[in-house]
Amino acid sequence: MAFKSLLSLLTIAAVANAATTRRVACPDGVNVATHAACCNLFAVRDVLQDQLFDGRECGEEVHESLRLTFHDAIGFSRSAARAGKFGGGGADGSIAIFEDIETNFHANNGVDEIIDTQRPFVQMSNMTTADFIQFAGAVGVSNCPGAPQLDVFIGRKDATRPAPDLTVPEPFDSVDKILARMLDGGDFSPAEVVAILASHTIAAADHVDPTIPGTPFDSTPELFDTQFFIETQLAGTLFPGNGSNQGEAMSPLAGELRLQSDSEIARDPRTACEWQSFVNNQAKLQSAFKAAFRKMTVIGHNERDLIDCSEVIQTPPAAKSNAHFPAGLTHADVQQACATVAFPTLPTDPGPATSVAPVPPS
Repeated sequence: MAFKSLLSLLTIAAVANAATTRRVACPDGVNVATHAACCNLFAVRDVLQDQLFDGRECGEEVHESLRLTFHDAIGFSRSAARAGKFGGGGADGSIAIFEDIETNFHANNGVDEIIDTQRPFVQMSNMTTADFIQFAGAVGVSNCPGAPQLDVFIGRKDATRPAPDLTVPEPFDSVDKILARMLDGGDFSPAEVVAILASHTIAAADHVDPTIPGTPFDSTPELFDTQFFIETQLAGTLFPGNGSNQGEAMSPLAGELRLQSDSEIARDPRTACEWQSFVNNQAKLQSAFKAAFRKMTVIGHNERDLIDCSEVIQTPPAAKSNAHFPAGLTHADVQQACATVAFPTLPTDPGPATSVAPVPPS
C-alpha cells in the first residue's frame, strides 16, 4: 500500500512537471513559448531592438527605459491605502497614461522624453501600457554586457487614475526617507534598495545639472558592472558641471556625476556593508538586481495572476570589464564605510587620470 501511494505521488508530480514545462509553438513558425500569450512578444522585442535600441545598443534609450520602469512601479503606497486614500496602482502604466499629470511631479523630471519615444511602440505592440513599460526595460537591459537576463510578466491592467505625487524618491532625500518610501512602496528591505540601485551602473543624469546632460554615474555606463559601487565609495573632489546642485554630491572623476542619495546610502551603517559587498562581485550584482527588478515590476499586482514570459528576453552579452580603480586613484581614496569588512584590493588602471565622457543621445 505504501509503495502504491508513493507511485501515485510520483505520477502526480510527473504530470504536474510536464504541465509546467509544456511548450507552445508560436504562429510565426520560429519561436516556442511556455504560454501562447507570450508569442506576440517575440516580434515586439525584435522591433524594439531594431528601432528603439538601435540594433541592441546599451545606450540612452536603454538607460531611460529602465528608469521609467522604476518611476512607474514605485508609484504605490500601502500606508495611504490603509488610511483609506488612493495610493496608486504600482506598475500600472499610469506614468504614461496620465503623462500630463505625473511628468509634472518633480521626481519625474525628464521622463516625458522616453514616454513620448515609446508611445508609437506601445500602440503597435498590442500590449497594455503597464506591461509594455516593464517589458521594454527588460529588453533594453539585455543589451548591456554583464547584465542579468531579467524576468518579464504580462497581464497587468492599465491604470484608471494617476499615481499620487511624492511616491518617487528624490536624490536629495535623506536615507531615512528613501528607505521608508521603498518599504511602503514595494516592501523593499535596505539590502533590496541597494540592489535596485545597481541600475545606476548603466545610468546617466540629464536634469540634476542641466548644463551637462548625459553625465554618467560611473566610468563605464555602457557596461552592467560593479564600477558604480566602487566609484561611489571614493572620496569626492569635484563637481563635473557648474557646481553643487540640489541632489548632487562631489564626484571623484571629471565627467562623472554622483547623486547625494547614492553617496549617503553607500556610507550609511544600515547599507554600507551591503553596498561594498557588490564590489568585484559580478555574480551577486546580477542575481540581486534580477530579484529586485522582478519584485519591483509586480508592485500592485499578485505575481500568480500574471503570465511569465521571461523566455522572450535575450541573454545579455558577457561581462567585459574587471573591477578596478580608475587611473589616478587607489585604495587610499576609498572612504571606508563598512565597519566589519575591509574594502577589497583592486588594481588601478594605468595612464593619466580618468575622465568620463557624457552618454551621447541616440
